[in-house]
Amino acid sequence: MKISKKDFEEMQKKYKQEVGQGKPGKNPKGDVTKQTEWVFFDRDTLQNLLDQADQDGKTGGIKFYLTEYTEELAKKWHPTEPNSYSGGITLVLKAANLKDGKPVDVTDSEVAGEEYENRGIKCPPTCQ
Repeated sequence: MKISKKDFEEMQKKYKQEVGQGKPGKNPKGDVTKQTEWVFFDRDTLQNLLDQADQDGKTGGIKFYLTEYTEELAKKWHPTEPNSYSGGITLVLKAANLKDGKPVDVTDSEVAGEEYENRGIKCPPTCQ
Protein backbone atom coordinates (compact mmCIF):
# COMPACT_ATOMS: atom_id res chain seq x y z
CA MET A 1 0.00 0.00 0.00
CA LYS A 2 1.25 3.44 -0.85
CA ILE A 3 1.49 5.90 2.02
CA SER A 4 1.88 9.66 2.08
CA LYS A 5 5.09 11.48 2.83
CA LYS A 6 3.38 12.96 5.91
CA ASP A 7 2.53 9.50 7.30
CA PHE A 8 6.07 8.29 6.56
CA GLU A 9 7.55 11.27 8.40
CA GLU A 10 5.32 10.63 11.46
CA MET A 11 6.43 6.99 11.55
CA GLN A 12 10.08 7.92 11.08
CA LYS A 13 9.88 10.52 13.87
CA LYS A 14 8.37 8.02 16.34
CA TYR A 15 11.08 5.48 15.51
CA LYS A 16 13.87 8.02 15.99
CA GLN A 17 12.44 9.13 19.36
CA GLU A 18 11.96 5.63 20.75
CA VAL A 19 13.58 2.55 19.22
CA GLY A 20 16.24 4.56 17.40
CA GLN A 21 17.39 5.83 20.81
CA GLY A 22 17.54 2.34 22.33
CA LYS A 23 14.15 2.65 24.04
CA PRO A 24 11.22 0.26 23.58
CA GLY A 25 8.43 1.17 21.21
CA LYS A 26 5.28 2.44 22.95
CA ASN A 27 1.62 1.77 22.35
CA PRO A 28 -1.53 2.42 24.43
CA LYS A 29 -0.79 -0.70 26.52
CA GLY A 30 2.78 0.43 27.34
CA ASP A 31 6.14 -0.88 26.14
CA VAL A 32 6.26 -3.09 23.07
CA THR A 33 8.32 -6.04 24.31
CA LYS A 34 7.98 -8.31 21.24
CA GLN A 35 9.26 -6.42 18.21
CA THR A 36 9.12 -7.15 14.50
CA GLU A 37 11.05 -10.22 13.34
CA TRP A 38 10.49 -9.86 9.59
CA VAL A 39 8.47 -8.02 6.94
CA PHE A 40 7.36 -9.53 3.62
CA PHE A 41 6.73 -7.41 0.50
CA ASP A 42 5.38 -9.00 -2.67
CA ARG A 43 7.27 -8.96 -5.95
CA ASP A 44 4.85 -6.47 -7.60
CA THR A 45 5.49 -3.88 -4.87
CA LEU A 46 9.25 -4.28 -5.17
CA GLN A 47 9.16 -4.23 -8.97
CA ASN A 48 7.05 -1.06 -8.99
CA LEU A 49 9.68 0.68 -6.87
CA LEU A 50 12.54 -0.65 -9.01
CA ASP A 51 10.76 0.62 -12.12
CA GLN A 52 10.89 4.15 -10.63
CA ALA A 53 14.64 3.97 -10.05
CA ASP A 54 17.52 4.08 -12.55
CA GLN A 55 17.46 0.98 -14.71
CA ASP A 56 21.21 0.52 -14.23
CA GLY A 57 21.46 -2.41 -11.82
CA LYS A 58 24.38 -0.82 -9.98
CA THR A 59 22.75 2.58 -9.31
CA GLY A 60 18.98 2.07 -9.13
CA GLY A 61 17.46 0.40 -6.11
CA ILE A 62 15.25 0.64 -3.06
CA LYS A 63 15.93 2.36 0.26
CA PHE A 64 14.47 0.55 3.28
CA TYR A 65 13.57 2.85 6.16
CA LEU A 66 13.12 1.51 9.68
CA THR A 67 10.05 3.22 11.13
CA GLU A 68 7.51 2.69 13.90
CA TYR A 69 3.73 2.66 13.72
CA THR A 70 2.12 5.57 15.53
CA GLU A 71 -1.12 4.93 17.40
CA GLU A 72 -3.06 7.00 14.85
CA LEU A 73 -1.64 5.23 11.80
CA ALA A 74 -2.12 1.79 13.37
CA LYS A 75 -5.81 2.67 13.87
CA LYS A 76 -6.07 4.02 10.32
CA TRP A 77 -4.47 1.04 8.55
CA HIS A 78 -5.30 -1.81 10.96
CA PRO A 79 -8.62 -0.81 12.53
CA THR A 80 -9.46 -4.32 13.74
CA GLU A 81 -6.18 -4.80 15.64
CA PRO A 82 -4.37 -1.45 16.07
CA ASN A 83 -2.65 -2.46 19.32
CA SER A 84 -0.90 -5.30 17.48
CA TYR A 85 0.81 -2.67 15.30
CA SER A 86 1.09 0.54 17.36
CA GLY A 87 4.67 0.95 18.58
CA GLY A 88 5.87 -1.85 16.32
CA ILE A 89 8.82 -1.48 13.99
CA THR A 90 8.04 -1.67 10.29
CA LEU A 91 9.73 -0.95 6.98
CA VAL A 92 8.84 1.85 4.60
CA LEU A 93 10.30 1.50 1.12
CA LYS A 94 11.25 4.23 -1.35
CA ALA A 95 12.79 4.07 -4.82
CA ALA A 96 16.34 5.44 -4.71
CA ASN A 97 19.40 5.97 -6.89
CA LEU A 98 23.07 6.09 -6.00
CA LYS A 99 24.51 9.55 -6.60
CA ASP A 100 28.15 10.07 -5.73
CA GLY A 101 28.07 6.78 -3.82
CA LYS A 102 25.11 7.77 -1.63
CA PRO A 103 21.48 6.58 -1.96
CA VAL A 104 19.13 9.44 -2.79
CA ASP A 105 15.33 9.02 -2.78
CA VAL A 106 13.62 9.32 -6.15
CA THR A 107 11.56 12.51 -5.86
CA ASP A 108 8.05 13.31 -7.02
CA SER A 109 9.54 15.39 -9.83
CA GLU A 110 11.13 12.20 -11.20
CA VAL A 111 8.01 9.99 -10.94
CA ALA A 112 4.28 10.55 -10.82
CA GLY A 113 3.70 11.37 -7.16
CA GLU A 114 5.64 10.94 -3.96
CA GLU A 115 5.42 7.21 -3.38
CA TYR A 116 6.39 5.36 -0.24
CA GLU A 117 5.40 1.73 0.28
CA ASN A 118 4.32 0.17 3.55
CA ARG A 119 2.00 -2.53 4.77
CA GLY A 120 4.07 -5.53 4.02
CA ILE A 121 3.08 -8.57 6.04
CA LYS A 122 4.97 -8.45 9.31
CA CYS A 123 5.69 -10.76 12.21
CA PRO A 124 4.28 -10.25 14.77
CA PRO A 125 1.31 -10.31 14.49
CA THR A 126 1.37 -12.49 11.35
CA CYS A 127 3.92 -15.17 12.26
CA GLN A 128 4.23 -18.76 11.10
